[in-house]
Amino acid sequence: MSYLYEEYDVVVIGAGHAGCEAALASARLGMKTLIFTVSVDSIAMMPCNPNIGGSSKGHLVREVDALGGEMGKNIDRTFIQTKMLNMSKGPAVHSLRAQADKKDYSNSMRNVLENTENLVIKQGEVAEVIVEDGKVTGVRTTSDAVYPCKAAIMCTGTYLKARCIYGDVSQYTGPNGLSAANHLTECLVNLGIDVRRFKTGTPARVDKRTVDFSKMEEQKGDENIVPFSFTNTPEELQREQASCWLTYTNKETHKIIMDNIDRSPLYSGNIKGTGPRYCPSIEDKVVRFADKERHQVFLEPEGNYTNEMYVGGMSSSLPEDVQYKMYHSVPGLENATIVRNAYAIEYDCINPVQLKASLEFKNISGFFSAGQANGSSGYEEAAAQGIVAGINAALKIKGKEPMILDRSQAYIGVLIDDLITKGTNEPYRMMTSRAEYRLLLRQDNADLRLTKIGHEVGLIDDERYNRLLEKEKLIAQEIERVNNVNIGANKAVQELMERCGSTRLQSGMRMSELIKRPELTYDMLEEIDPDRPELPYEVREQVNISVKYEGYINRQLRQVEQYKKLENKRIPENIDYNNVYSLRKEAVQKLNDLRPASVGQASRISGVSPADISVLLIYLEKM
Repeated sequence: MSYLYEEYDVVVIGAGHAGCEAALASARLGMKTLIFTVSVDSIAMMPCNPNIGGSSKGHLVREVDALGGEMGKNIDRTFIQTKMLNMSKGPAVHSLRAQADKKDYSNSMRNVLENTENLVIKQGEVAEVIVEDGKVTGVRTTSDAVYPCKAAIMCTGTYLKARCIYGDVSQYTGPNGLSAANHLTECLVNLGIDVRRFKTGTPARVDKRTVDFSKMEEQKGDENIVPFSFTNTPEELQREQASCWLTYTNKETHKIIMDNIDRSPLYSGNIKGTGPRYCPSIEDKVVRFADKERHQVFLEPEGNYTNEMYVGGMSSSLPEDVQYKMYHSVPGLENATIVRNAYAIEYDCINPVQLKASLEFKNISGFFSAGQANGSSGYEEAAAQGIVAGINAALKIKGKEPMILDRSQAYIGVLIDDLITKGTNEPYRMMTSRAEYRLLLRQDNADLRLTKIGHEVGLIDDERYNRLLEKEKLIAQEIERVNNVNIGANKAVQELMERCGSTRLQSGMRMSELIKRPELTYDMLEEIDPDRPELPYEVREQVNISVKYEGYINRQLRQVEQYKKLENKRIPENIDYNNVYSLRKEAVQKLNDLRPASVGQASRISGVSPADISVLLIYLEKM
């Protein structure tokens, strides 16, 4: 017999990184929100790598923060090392990464959820999303309790029918031995949702007291700390940082793996799920890259109050005895004690082409999905989808238009568009190469791109919004000034040019032209610029990038204009592509299946050619 409980506006299923952002966004927008978790102790748990950010992923975290999310603030509170990656390359690919104290990260996020108005945490497993007349009306738990709601957000991570595997050991549990969610998949299938099976994995954890760090290269954090959250300053975050360590596999490691490859569930057929191409297990790397004599291995601390260290780069599902031999063959790990074995995890997820850009299911009103449930991988990709789903669930209940970020506005837009338009046959990982307009979508300007949107939605308060407007004004004023300041070819200028390895001036030159020289920066020219105002680093950084890359930025802005023309051409929801004369059969099938919202989205569907788009444009004009 079912029991009816208190009604909520929004129910969030799962309290991982997607669920936390979804629930916080919903509650902060005034929705009475209930979040379910299989264990309250697993809120914002980091079951795999102990870091936030990294190449392209750091962009996502800063965008979540710019919209008013929590992940950036939380890692700023709990990091034990921070580093800006790719600094030898251009600013488009600079990405922030921070090692986290995993327990602190989880506890800190839990504390935020527990003290957020309108938000209730409930330990329990959701077995059914109740849908009546194509619309969500509530959820039912395994205890047969019904919670009526106006919208539900599925953020189940890797828990749906999860199975952890190494060697011949197979356990039907979620990550870290937590309970799997074994009932919701049946409900999804009954609702007509296309479900598939993916796989990911994690490496062993070792006791740092048994590691010989003298055989490894120390990897220290940056002296100049860059916060993830635009609400923090570097000065506020100064603290002693922990070190990570670099070592490598070798021929012996690879021989041990190949001698036992038939015992790997990946190759024996015991694992059916599709694994991530860009984060493969060590046995997969050794097989696929047989020409490589070694692979990087990073030893990363799991926190300040534990001796566990994460062996990054060596995730595996090999049997326990092989794992010991394999890890012990790595320099520095010869006598390492394994605290937790490496394992692979299989789980159910959905085909994301069933979703709108708002992350609402096309055929079920009020039902949203975010995170690894959508076939993505990574904490950051999950959080990015979570905040979008949470915002749009709240906006739908309020009767407002959804917040849609397109590919020219944010990495979040690229991520979601890729998932819902192209789908994915493997766990999707964000990469800078996926973003066509990456020079515009830098991690340093995420606030300039998205904080106004966060303010319009209601997650950014007036004080933070006004700080952004002041920052914009200072940047514009300084760019105008350096475009009009002339620097003469005097002795002080020539001496600075020589010290900086730059060509001497033959005549006077505008300050902005000097900044554009590859070897010079805005800050390097301070001593020959007596009228320069005192400006915070974040303003100086934007001035330097905007001036130095002006030509490239303007070129991308022109490309975005062309992109917007197709993106703004909306396609009627009731269109029957069978009636569009001259469309190829494959295009008709793909367009009828995916129902793109715009001509721009249609153009990115695999199997739809430029000729098909031309035909579609002519048809729409006639309509």
